Formats: sequence, C-alpha cells, structure tokens
Amino acid sequence: MNEQANLSAPWRIGIDIGGTFTDLVLIDAKGVLWQYKASTTPQDPSQGVMDVLRLAADAAGLPLEGLLGNCSHFVHGSTIATNTLLEGKGAKVGLLVTEGFRDSLEIRRGMRSDVWDHRTPFPPVLVPRSLRLPIRERIDRNGEPRIPLDHESVRRAVVEMQSRGVEAVAIAFLNSFLNGEHEHECKAAVRDLWPGVLVYTSSDIVRKIGEYERSSTVVLNAYVAPRVVPYLRRLELRLRESGLKRPLLLMQSNGGVVSVQQVEHRPASLLLSGPSAGASALMVCANALGIQNLISIEIGGTSCDVILADETGVAMSNSTDVNGYHLALPAVDIHTVSAGGGTIARCDHGGMLRTGPDGAGAFPGPVCYGRGGTDPTVTDAQLVLGRLQSGRYGGGLIALDKDLAEKAIESRIAAPAGLNTVRAAAGIIRLMEQEVVHAVEKVSVERGFDPSRFTLVAAGGAGAMHGASVASALGCRAVFVPRVAGVFCAFGMCTADARQDAVKSWLRPFAATSVDEIDEFLDTLAGECRARFLSEGFAAHAIVVERALELQYKGQQSSVSVPVGHIEKEAIRAAFLQQFRRLYGHDQGQDGIYITGGRATGLVRLGFTEHKSKQRMKRKVQASEFRRVYWDDIDEFKETPIFSSDVLEYGDTVDGPALVESTTTTVILPEGSRLEVDCASNFLIHLNSPLPGETS
Repeated sequence: MNEQANLSAPWRIGIDIGGTFTDLVLIDAKGVLWQYKASTTPQDPSQGVMDVLRLAADAAGLPLEGLLGNCSHFVHGSTIATNTLLEGKGAKVGLLVTEGFRDSLEIRRGMRSDVWDHRTPFPPVLVPRSLRLPIRERIDRNGEPRIPLDHESVRRAVVEMQSRGVEAVAIAFLNSFLNGEHEHECKAAVRDLWPGVLVYTSSDIVRKIGEYERSSTVVLNAYVAPRVVPYLRRLELRLRESGLKRPLLLMQSNGGVVSVQQVEHRPASLLLSGPSAGASALMVCANALGIQNLISIEIGGTSCDVILADETGVAMSNSTDVNGYHLALPAVDIHTVSAGGGTIARCDHGGMLRTGPDGAGAFPGPVCYGRGGTDPTVTDAQLVLGRLQSGRYGGGLIALDKDLAEKAIESRIAAPAGLNTVRAAAGIIRLMEQEVVHAVEKVSVERGFDPSRFTLVAAGGAGAMHGASVASALGCRAVFVPRVAGVFCAFGMCTADARQDAVKSWLRPFAATSVDEIDEFLDTLAGECRARFLSEGFAAHAIVVERALELQYKGQQSSVSVPVGHIEKEAIRAAFLQQFRRLYGHDQGQDGIYITGGRATGLVRLGFTEHKSKQRMKRKVQASEFRRVYWDDIDEFKETPIFSSDVLEYGDTVDGPALVESTTTTVILPEGSRLEVDCASNFLIHLNSPLPGETS
C-alpha cells in the first residue's frame, strides 16, 4: 500500500529488536501511526533494522533516503549489550582494585535471591582472579587521600594485562564514590602506557557506596563496551549514509533516550534498552485512559516484561540484577519472566508438564512455523485451541501449520502425560499464564500494591491473548489493549523523552542536616544533568530537573526514594514514613532517619501528538467469520465470532466470547466481557471478575 500521500513530514521512527521480530513504528507530524515488522537476524541485528526500514519505505512509496531524510527523531532500542552478557561474548576485562581488595568482586554480597537455595552456583565472575590486579593507593572513609597512587604498580598491571590479551580495563578503588581523584589519575596513567585501550572508572559511572556494586557495574560496562560501541558507531554511519540527518538516539535502561556519543562512556546503561521503552508507552496509555494505576504485561516471543505505574509515575530502581550480575544504574523497574509465545513446553521425567524457561527463539521458532522446530510452544497450543488459525501472520512474515502443532503436542506432551491433545494444549496455556500472574504479583503485592486496583495493559504480540485471563486471576476489572500492542516498545521509543540521571551517595543524619545543605547537594546533581544536555545542544529552557532523596532508618540495607521539590523537612519526613508503611506495613517513628544519597533526573520533553478520531460510531459490528475455539470456562470448543480490528471504529463494542484479530496480535474476549473502541482505536475490555475475596 502506498502511504506517501498520507504521511506528513517530519516524522519520528522507533525501532525495537526483539528475539523474533524487529519492530518499527513511524509517527508523522499529525500523530498518524504506521507499524511494520521484519524478522530479527541474531547474527547481525543491524540487518533487521535495515530490512524493516526498507519495508516501511516501500510501503510509503519512498526511497530509503526519503524516509530517513524526513525523520526528526530516530530512536533505537538495542539488544546488543544484553545479548553480549547473556551469550557470554563480552570483552576480556582487566580490573584494577585497591591493594588488599582483590576478591571483593567474587565474594559479592553473600546474599541469594532465594534464601533456601544454597546449591545453585552464582554466575561465573566476569574477571578471573588473575586479571583482578592490586594497585597501591588508599582513599579513607572521609574521602581524603591516605596513600598516594603508586604508578609503578599501575605499570606492572598494564604489562600483565597486555601480556594476557585484555581488551578493556575497569578501575574500582575503595571509597572512590567520595573522591575519584586516584581513579582518574590511574586512568590517565593506563592510557599513557597503553594508548587506545578502553578504560572505565567506577567514579565516573556510579558514585554510590558499596564496593561490590560499583565494581560489578564498572566491570559490566567494560565487558560490553568493545561490542556495543563499535556496533552503534557502524549503525549510525550506515544510517547517515542512507539519508538520516539527525543523530541516532538510543533507549537507555532508565526509560529515556540519549545520543551515541554519550552512551560510549556508559554502554552498560543499554542493558535494559528494549524493555524500558515500555515505560514511556505505558504513560501514553495512562493519558489515554485518564487513570494512573496501570500494570503492563508485554508478552513477546520469548519473555514477559512487567511494569507498574501509579500516581507517582513508572516505578524506578537505582539498581537491578541482569542475568545474576549487579548493575547499579537507574533503570525502569522491570520484572521479566520466561513466558512468551515461543516458550517451550515439555514433560519432565516424572510426567509433570512444565513450561520454560527456554524458548524457541526466532529460528527455528515454534513447531507450527515449519522451520524445523520439534518442541511444542505456547503458540502451538493456541493454534491447537483455535485461538490462532493456520495461514499467514505478521503481515505475511510467518505461516502457521496446525497439523504440525497438533502432532508435536500429541507426541511430546499429551502421550507422556496421559492427556488428550486439547487438554495438553490447555494445560500449556494455564501454566504459562500462571507464571505471568506471579510476575505481576512480584511488582505489585510484594511491594504493597493491590493489583485488583489497577488496570492491566496487555501489550506485545501475545499480550492480548492472555490479558483477560491474567487480569481475572488478579481481580482486575479491566484490560487495556493499545492499538500498538504488537509493537509496544517501538512505540514507546517514539514517545520517550531525553533523559539524564545523576546519582550520588551522601551519608548523614536527616535531622542534623540543614535545608540549605540538602538544597546545595541536590542542586549540584541537577547541574550535572543540565550540563550534559547543554553539551548535546538542547536549549536551557527545555530542560526539566526532578530531584529526590534516598532515606532509610539507621542500620537498614535498603533506602526509600522520596521526591523533593521545594524543600520542607517535615513534608519529606512524612513522605518517607508513608512510603515505608506501604512497603513494610509499619514505620519506626520519626527519629533515626538517615540520608544515604540523592538523585537528579533531567528531562527534555520531545513531545508527542496523538491522532484521534472525532466521530463516535454507534452501530452493531458484524463478525467477519465464525470458528471453533476452545474456552476454559466450559472446557470445550464453541463456535465463536471472529472480528477484524480493521473494521472497528470509535464507539464500537464487541461482546465476548469472541476473538478480535489484527496484523500483529489477537484479542481474546471471554464470556461476560465487553470490548470498547476508544477515540485513538485502542481497546478497553471490561471484565466481570470480582475482587479477591468477593463473590460474583
């Protein structure tokens, strides 16, 4: 279809590389949105980027140069850093540490995520002991130099690293969060002795107390840098040669975008690059609904990412765990589980049905793709149950074969478990959905939120197929399915703001710290954010800075982040007590509160205009066809109306049981539910599920 006549320049483009598909969203100057998908090429992610760009250009009747030349914002969610870590294909890193602290990285914190599991080993340390080299120096607990940096020990370390083929150097000295003087001096000495080597210091990346956390973060940064930085430079050059006139922007783990030049100094900030874009998309959903309490489940081919937003915005974290490695950088608080369309199901040796954690990936994919896969997946189960049908999907990218799916589930699941094929397929779906329910409870119930008070946002290519079932299990009354559900993160990249974070530890009693001292400390951090934006050419008047203090009771390990505008100590104390009670069910009074640090978040709003229909339709929509679909509540197949999303307009309603099919997703409406189409072509599903503890 030629869309050239409909496109209004300039437009913005967001591209998200997923495990199965590379998604592109284009939003033009009038807010009209187009979406495209191309197959991901794991061996060369940039190929999928160029393929989907050419697809969009062809659909618009434009040369690639014309598509890119009229682009005002090009945002890319790169999985290169994540894949480098997951695949263990990062750089050979040398770590320079304060003499006497060689093993801190391997000792870790001694804590486990599951306190009852004493057998599962930690992931292998990224820097072996032979490359954790001691440097004679010392900064004391007050940030004062006690032992000067010994340049001879630096020289010996460089010689050792060169002889052992080190590709990147990380420096993490004791107490450098208070004073990074020795780290910077060491960095300069390494570069003098070894020109061109990549060197990163913990004091430039994370100025927080916690030797292990800082060491782990700077090592992760050095580990991914040699793959991430050259890839981004090559991609930006390739895009420029193809017509892009604006800088390539990258989605960071914190949910904001930044230029390639700034990411070069902190490539570890891309470790949650793709999923974090869901935060921006979720806020667009909040605006569309006019409510603030939302939980999104973004279910793709390999995983489900869960994000919570309330009246304070999207939940954020100052540190996170990535595949067992600690990353102490601000990030959208995302909980990810292995539950997607490509999640593999199998029977264990005891005949128990299990799903995940492994998935079929882009290749060979689910059995029904006909690409050589043999292990049945969630997608195969949906096909057997009639919720999907044989034929082309995803704009013709894939073809589904029901016969292949049935044979795989029969031989691999039904026969070993003593079930018929339909019951086996239904069991696969139930297990996968229970995993998603637990993931939602992880970000809600475990953090003091009642999920039944939230609207569930079902996103991703598979989210709408499971949204109603998961929401009912949680007691939610409604499910929101964005029109961009199948390209949710790519859409989020188009709507994200530019963002800079400055975080620093600052240890002192809250009661004994004056308002002026707090204001000066937070203003210093805010100034750092502004300086970074100004260096990138942003106008000073466009920069907005939000400030927060990290507070805790004396002796605790975890802090509570409290937003701070105009500083009033009583208001700050009250906000801390309120959040503490929500998290832990009680507080310890107004005394004994300590400041552990602060954060400034700089934002430049990049703006977004959403196209909305002005005319509300009032009509009865006709089903395009009927199909036999299996329904859990009656445990049998039922002739079910199928609606095409292309014919649904503002004001239309569809009552369940029914399916609504679009190019990138399928919406499952159970008995008793009603779907409404809003003015932006999103779907709001009203459920009749009672709250937990109620009876219907």
